[in-house]
Amino acid sequence: MGGFFGVASKTDCVFDLYFGTDYHSHLGTRRGGLAVYGEKGFERAIHNIENSPFRTKFEKDMKDMEGYLGIGCISDYEPQPLLIRSHHGTYAISTVGKINNTDKLENMLFNNGHAHFQEMSTGEINATELVASLINQKENLIEGIQYAQSLIEGSMCILLLTPKGLYAARDPKGRLPVVIGQKEDAYCVTFESFSYANLGYEDYKELGPGEIVVITPNEVRTLVQPGTDMKICTFLWVYYGYPASSYEGMSVELMRYNCGMKMAERDDVEADIVAGVPDSGIAHAVGYSVKSGIPFARPFIKYTPTWSRSFMPTIQTKRNMIAKMKMLSIPQLIKDKRLLLIDDSIVRGTQLRETVDYLYQRGAKEVHIRPACPPLLYSCDYLNFSRSTSSMDLITRRKIAELEGREEITEELLQEYADPDSPKYEAMVEEIRKELNFTSLKFSRLDDMLDSTGLERCKLCTYCWNGKR
Repeated sequence: MGGFFGVASKTDCVFDLYFGTDYHSHLGTRRGGLAVYGEKGFERAIHNIENSPFRTKFEKDMKDMEGYLGIGCISDYEPQPLLIRSHHGTYAISTVGKINNTDKLENMLFNNGHAHFQEMSTGEINATELVASLINQKENLIEGIQYAQSLIEGSMCILLLTPKGLYAARDPKGRLPVVIGQKEDAYCVTFESFSYANLGYEDYKELGPGEIVVITPNEVRTLVQPGTDMKICTFLWVYYGYPASSYEGMSVELMRYNCGMKMAERDDVEADIVAGVPDSGIAHAVGYSVKSGIPFARPFIKYTPTWSRSFMPTIQTKRNMIAKMKMLSIPQLIKDKRLLLIDDSIVRGTQLRETVDYLYQRGAKEVHIRPACPPLLYSCDYLNFSRSTSSMDLITRRKIAELEGREEITEELLQEYADPDSPKYEAMVEEIRKELNFTSLKFSRLDDMLDSTGLERCKLCTYCWNGKR
């Protein structure tokens, strides 16, 4: 994933830019970047933040940079913002999203006379550079942004810094958020709305699907009107979003609380304690506790001062190590207890299996698992939720393959496994439970989870659970 933050101010913007960008650190731990424009022209800094927090790496840059326009980003993959010189002039660009047809777009650009792309250490080209190359195919930036978004299969939000102002574009289906904040002498644009609250900004507007705006210190002007067909990612509330985040008017913390309550309404398990896997499972567990009457407690605590979020490392062995080492147990709340544990989801299952084994080793009598979303049956086509290249990385698909005796599964058959009232769904869940050594396993239902957002169901993307685009 990743996130961006931009500022257009009548005074120096670097302080706001520095802290606003830092508030996106929960979305990535690989690269960070800042770019500003002022009297000295463009200035830019990019750092590796894998082993050091964003603020530490950019403290010197913040003191040295000057400008009244700026953009910053946290990226889990490619270095950005990039500085681009083209027939549009020089501009800086940052993106958040996913491109599924990179090879096709790359070949198209080569055939149109594009000279080269810089190759990253992963062997891939920089997705943000690819977006810039598409933008540069058109005569002006607005047509270029629309052209890029029309060709990209996946999703792409775009933030540009030019000497005249910032251009912000939300992806055509609104799968990810783009929000504008306002204060007396400045506007900001951001992925996370909470990122500007402590900087003195107030809510101004959320961009609609496909909307493009230009932002100057004096105004926000819509250049391309928003569409009406929205498919915002529901996983933003379940997992990605920080508890203080809010999307389309619905608080992440409140949605998780509502979801936990709905899970409890459908459950009759007997347990001594309900707990959430830190951090995204905690609010779900609080809601479950309130509705069920089972006491909420924290039988283990995540040690956050030095351990990063475990989904960030790309090497599986390192992911597993961090998942284990960052958890500290409270023995008095584990030994001889029947624990009900809520996690945001089950993807591969490896980390949750190790967490459950950890609890058994410390004397837990039973461990009941309640994922806060339905079984994930499809790899996401719209967000960089995982770098997995195969749906067989999902534990659900592996279990379906075992049950059916083959890896190639028809769409019709997958829909049977997506139905929580079908025998095939029950068989899949039971096989997952046995492999991961849970006392019991019960997933949140899709309808309950969607209702917990308070949004119309037609506005929510559910692709990873039921394949519906």
